[in-house]
Amino acid sequence: MYLSPRHAEIIQLAKDKGRILVEDLAGHFGVTPQTIRKDLNDLCERRLLTRIHGGALFPSGVQNMEYEARSLIASDEKLAIGRAAADIIGDNASLFINIGTTTEAVSRALTGHSGLMVITNNINVANRMRVFPSIEVVIAGGVVRGADGGVVGEAAVDFIRQFRVDFAVIGVSAIDHDGALLDFDFREVKVAQAIIANARHVILVADSTKFERTAPVRIGHLSQVNTFITNHCDLPPIRRICADANVRLIETDSQASML
Repeated sequence: MYLSPRHAEIIQLAKDKGRILVEDLAGHFGVTPQTIRKDLNDLCERRLLTRIHGGALFPSGVQNMEYEARSLIASDEKLAIGRAAADIIGDNASLFINIGTTTEAVSRALTGHSGLMVITNNINVANRMRVFPSIEVVIAGGVVRGADGGVVGEAAVDFIRQFRVDFAVIGVSAIDHDGALLDFDFREVKVAQAIIANARHVILVADSTKFERTAPVRIGHLSQVNTFITNHCDLPPIRRICADANVRLIETDSQASML
């Protein structure tokens, strides 16, 4: 899915402001309102925005965005987060990888590793990593969500509980400012909770847009993870939770600026 530069900037403005208006966008880009209306209609048809009278909203709340739409948000940041997570995980490690576009970026970064045992409830991760002979892939059974290839449900939970691994790589849909880790599907949340409970080192991967979103189901709390990797965190409450709970906070934007 391709985004033109104007469409990408419209998405970013919507993400920053929550709500964008046709007249404001027309002035910002120096184009007619009719052009902006067409842009918004196109983006809403692709499930990247939600149309309202006179403008559009950045999706949030009780409905998650379509998989391909989510994969386009902060894509460069997710790649950097994926590389940072892969740097922590050595060769010959066992690990869980759960559902999410950011965890899939980690799986891409791990394909150069050898001797890995990867247990996942993410069909996309399994399909990507299975072709590498030095990586053993084990996939959970259960109900497959057509929207994103996630395997959820009690069967997946029971399967995950059979293992005790070195690392867990988990993603979330939203992070509340009190440190609550949130998601949309209670079935997925149960799998994520089992993953956290059965790993020696939990790595949370989430770009900074997750601070701006909300979701209705609680996975757990930031203090339960060992390492939190994001592109940037300027929220004092989140930084304080990491410091108090001895959670290692890695900001990939900061790392890039030092290169």
